Amino acid sequence: MTERYVLDLQEVDETQVSVVGGKGAHLGGLSRIEGIRVPAGFCVTTDAFRRIMAEAPSLDDRLDQLSRLNPDDREAIRTLSAQIRRTIEGIAIPDDLTAAITRALARLGEQAAYAVRSSATAEDLPTASFAGQQDTYLNVVGPTAILQHVSRCWASLFTERAVTYRQRNGIDHRTVHMAVVVQRMVFPHASGILFTADPVTGNRKVATVDAGFGLGEALVSGLVNPDVFKVRHGEVVAKAIAAKQRAVHALPTGGTQEVAIDSRRQEQPALTDAQVVRLVQLGRRIEAHFGRPQDIEWCLVDDGFQIVQSRPITTLFPVPETGDQENHVYVSVGHQQMMTDPMKPLGLSMWQLTAMVPMHAAGGRLFVDVTRRLAAPASRAGLLDVMGRGDPLVRDALETVLDRDDFVPSLPDAGPGGPPTGGASATIETDPAIVTELIERSQVSIAALERDIRTKTGPALFEFLLEAFEEHKRVLSDPLSMQAIMAGMEATWWLNDTLQEWLGEKNAADTLTLSAPDNVTSEMGLALLDVADVIRPHSEVVAFLQGVEDEGFLDELAKLAGGTEARDAMEAYLDRYGMRCVGEIDITRPRWRERPTTLVPVLLDNVRNFEPGAAERRFEQGRQKAQQKEQDVLSRLRALPDGDRKAGEAKRMIDRVRTFIGYREYPKYGIVSRYFVYKRALLEEAERLVQAGVLPEKEDIFYLTFQELHDVARSNEADDRLIQQRKDAFGSYHALTPPRVLTSDGEAVTGAYRRDDVPAGALIGLPVSAGTIEGRARVILDIAEADLEAGDILVTTFTDPSWSPLFVAVAGLVTEVGGLMTHGAVIAREYGLPAVVGVERATRLIRDGQRIRVHGTDGYVEILP
Repeated sequence: MTERYVLDLQEVDETQVSVVGGKGAHLGGLSRIEGIRVPAGFCVTTDAFRRIMAEAPSLDDRLDQLSRLNPDDREAIRTLSAQIRRTIEGIAIPDDLTAAITRALARLGEQAAYAVRSSATAEDLPTASFAGQQDTYLNVVGPTAILQHVSRCWASLFTERAVTYRQRNGIDHRTVHMAVVVQRMVFPHASGILFTADPVTGNRKVATVDAGFGLGEALVSGLVNPDVFKVRHGEVVAKAIAAKQRAVHALPTGGTQEVAIDSRRQEQPALTDAQVVRLVQLGRRIEAHFGRPQDIEWCLVDDGFQIVQSRPITTLFPVPETGDQENHVYVSVGHQQMMTDPMKPLGLSMWQLTAMVPMHAAGGRLFVDVTRRLAAPASRAGLLDVMGRGDPLVRDALETVLDRDDFVPSLPDAGPGGPPTGGASATIETDPAIVTELIERSQVSIAALERDIRTKTGPALFEFLLEAFEEHKRVLSDPLSMQAIMAGMEATWWLNDTLQEWLGEKNAADTLTLSAPDNVTSEMGLALLDVADVIRPHSEVVAFLQGVEDEGFLDELAKLAGGTEARDAMEAYLDRYGMRCVGEIDITRPRWRERPTTLVPVLLDNVRNFEPGAAERRFEQGRQKAQQKEQDVLSRLRALPDGDRKAGEAKRMIDRVRTFIGYREYPKYGIVSRYFVYKRALLEEAERLVQAGVLPEKEDIFYLTFQELHDVARSNEADDRLIQQRKDAFGSYHALTPPRVLTSDGEAVTGAYRRDDVPAGALIGLPVSAGTIEGRARVILDIAEADLEAGDILVTTFTDPSWSPLFVAVAGLVTEVGGLMTHGAVIAREYGLPAVVGVERATRLIRDGQRIRVHGTDGYVEILP
């Protein structure tokens, strides 16, 4: 019976996490790799831990109390976890367990020095590293001391930081068990960490070695700065040698001690270049064994390397799979679609099936491979121009990659790069009837889809949808629609560039596009003000809405005075805009029609902050401002040399921009309208699968691709394990930051604003809507949490059309993601809100409630004292 309490490292491998914990399992796996040396040792298994926990029945109640605590209640967690640790350390280790551990020690050398290391069952996982959560004790000598430190390791499962980490990650304390690794101590000349991919840039071809003298504790604890070496293709390509003033050494009697390093040795590298290269070769072998980049702890003993730990690097963004060895450059779709959150598998595959270009999924996000277009000079220029106008950081990142010799191959212009990314040339008349006709075409197509899909179920529904996706793409790629969009954008660029040249005025188009007609997204924000007008006079309705939590609240309204009008107004709003929601390019996200409570806080803000008739007044004021700006610009132009010609050209472009810029928002509205039709049909299909016992719940279909769901509908069989894996993976993708540009080497290229015209300390972004505004920053990550007052400035990660109802209530806008022509920028201009987008880490650098000044004309944000 006792043998299950102790297992030799050679007996375990990475499949046995539940028996020996993450660290023990990885060390067992490492010890089996040819050419990798791991210090000899054994594992005290999780069976031993469970046996100890059973010795103290009082622990059960305390674990119950612990699970009920709020992760932010630091004081309560500190007190309770300390009590649990004291209880565990006070439990006498049963005789049979003591005997098993001392027998294992006798085999390895009873009086030798050992490292006693915690190894929890929830650590070093692909999705959460738990690094530094539990304790390690070095240079422990003698069986009594070792048994005492094994107890301490068990107790370290309940350190305050480990408990908080589990609570924040939603991990149940009872599901995590502690094993302990006892290994022969090594007394290294040098030690440190090896990352087999660059942990900062993500580049999988660059390994990074941190090295210091003595034991690795000095580096891990931050006592000294390490030497840092970077290795690529078997050679050291960069190194920084630190002055290493201190090291941690083992004492002969046990324990460790900090020592000063002789001043002549401080500047010496801890490893030679040849040793670094040899270490990286070992690292590549370990990486190949575990199948993903690793974070490896190593020791150098007598010119030989010993590996004491290896865990996956969990912070790297995954690389799209291509199946070839060529170099690829990918641009993030999410940064252009204003949706950088991860998407569920059904959302990813539906967007791929309805998109105009091939897209690759990685880390729950989509990317477009632009390698071919970068390779040929003409298509490269077109791509960089379009990207640069949209988001200068993407352009700068692409140029950074191009500056590297040979990463992107050179192709002749005639190559299969396709046309430059400029879209159709805008050679259409400035005629509002064109926009009317395009909107009508879209409405007719959606009405036909709604009519024809009603009768389809089972495999026939999927066949029908595949045809519907072709119609979807045909509508999107309608040449007239492309020309109308380009006409509006090109007229905007012409006005901004030319009026700056002729009149020295920056971003003149921002005022000239105020209250442009036919903008379905800005109309959506104003329409919610009209709904607020209907509700405002009815105090019972307002009071009822303040307490609403249930999605069926619309039916309840009719029982209140004024409730029928309120319900009708909201129903009419949802009929027109209910297909919208945050992150709407992901079909799996709940739409407003499905979750109307999302709109209630915004609606109540409108009731509180506005007077009746606000929507019409806002629109009219914007229209008049744009008209005054037009007259002002034209009269100033006429006063210039050749003024009549200049004024004539400007007038033509102003008419053009006002005719077409509002339509820019319509195709997305059309896509999302179609998406809601697809979604409702697929959810009905899901309901059928749940009734037939094929799936436990409807939402499970969101974790399958369209093709997989089609197969399930045909076979009436679903793979529960696959669905669970997808749910876990989706959960882990939230922690990843998607890069604007990603290479096939795994390098995330961020790009920079190359500007020197900004005050020190200001946050730089892209100016997208002119004007300067000062006010209180409201950092809002979820539209349902909005609580705004007049004059507030909205600060968020990204805004898609669903945020427009908030825009009417704020005085300015700052986002982390965005470009000149993305939705937030277009609507900010329409409403006349000073706006700066593409401000890296804005939601972390600006605190909620701080006063800030947004320079929408010059593209920066100041945090005010």
